Amino acid sequence: MNWGTKIIIVFGLFVSGILYMVFKAGSHNMDLVTTNYYEEELKYQQTIDAVERSNSLSAPVTCVINEDKINIQFPSEMKTSVLTADVWLYCIADKSKDLKKKFNITGGKIAMPFLPANKGVHEIKINWTVDGKDYYHQQKITL
Repeated sequence: MNWGTKIIIVFGLFVSGILYMVFKAGSHNMDLVTTNYYEEELKYQQTIDAVERSNSLSAPVTCVINEDKINIQFPSEMKTSVLTADVWLYCIADKSKDLKKKFNITGGKIAMPFLPANKGVHEIKINWTVDGKDYYHQQKITL
């Protein structure tokens, strides 16, 4: 075998390797956090304000995992108020494991069930409104 044949073989292997990587990259599922990213970015100042209001409360929101539920406890000043909360269990790795629920509660506690298929690393994002003021809390959890 001469050097010209070896160059052709190496070049062929290189091209087939590149084509394989292009095919694998094209078939990989790439989920975006949100499809309307630009609109969400324009409203982000509202989220910053809600985080500041949440940080000024007497205690932070706590999220505790018990078997098949996430128990969310709001600060003591929220116990007597009516809360309207949106809870988003955002799976970083797989959009199909996301879970969104709305709650209208009094007493300052939420018990949110989740499926065993939702195991893994998630971010819990909580938007809630009390007396016309918006609050926001975000935390990484492992189910």
